[in-house]
Amino acid sequence: MPEQEPYEPERVIAGTGMGGTMDLGASEAVTLEKAPGPDGGSPQDKPRSLWSDAWHDLRRNPVFILSALVILFLIVISVWPSLITSGSPLKCDLAKAQEGSQSGHPFGFNGQGCDVYTRTVYGARTSVAVGVLATLGVAVLGSVLGGLAGFFGGAGDAVLSRITDVFFAIPVVLGGLVLLSVITSNTVWPVIGFIVLLGWPQISRIARGSVITAKQNDYVQAARALGASNSRLLLRHIAPNAVAPVIVVATIALGTYISLEATLSFLGVGLKPPSVSWGIDISAAAPYVRNAPHALLWPSGALALTVLAFIMLGDAVRDALDPKLR
Repeated sequence: MPEQEPYEPERVIAGTGMGGTMDLGASEAVTLEKAPGPDGGSPQDKPRSLWSDAWHDLRRNPVFILSALVILFLIVISVWPSLITSGSPLKCDLAKAQEGSQSGHPFGFNGQGCDVYTRTVYGARTSVAVGVLATLGVAVLGSVLGGLAGFFGGAGDAVLSRITDVFFAIPVVLGGLVLLSVITSNTVWPVIGFIVLLGWPQISRIARGSVITAKQNDYVQAARALGASNSRLLLRHIAPNAVAPVIVVATIALGTYISLEATLSFLGVGLKPPSVSWGIDISAAAPYVRNAPHALLWPSGALALTVLAFIMLGDAVRDALDPKLR
């Protein structure tokens, strides 16, 4: 009769997965039971969502980090310009007109004797306010109209498509010259309203296409078969999966709207003096570019850097949210 092996509590019997058994040490058994997944994590870890994956990629993208830092700086100086300048953008001295850099005035003076540095700092407030508010208005209006048209279809969808075709046929700058020339208000709201009026069709078409694609997925059909209402289908199942393209397009368009505000102000139909805007300063400095190029260089550079930062941010967000690039 064969001798019975002594019982060792530190050893266990583990299944091989093929009908047999395998004698392992306790430490080896624990390792076998908790083997890491393909990505190095525990097999019990829940899969990350699209937004978690996007944030994971964005944190490691130097383009996103650089553009986000620039935009954060612009937002800070827009809200608290006194942090980096103590002067007033409306305080001018004609005796210093077109003078270059001096102590306490690193950017020199413009044709009216105003401090270019102070006006450049305060001009960020107008540009950021117009860009952010116009983008929010365009995104909300376009997403609602396009999402409803794509979800319900029918005559409403056809009518909205023809309306967007009409708006796409309107030249943006020409439309601004016509509409804003009859408005005497000196605030940012007419410019924001004009951008929303002509900007929503683009977001509307993006939202419509995303909703049409999302509502054909199996999980939406299953929810509909279980009796989910239209509002629940749209808000809980379709919108979270259709909003990514809208966010990407809106982020890139934000820089375009800032540039559009500066263009309209340069042409004299956007913001008007005594408002402080990069477009106004560029327009005022253009005739004196040979005598005082610094008055044109700094607001133009600030505008270009701001637009570039938002476009780079939009590109980084697009790459992170596009599953085809994974």
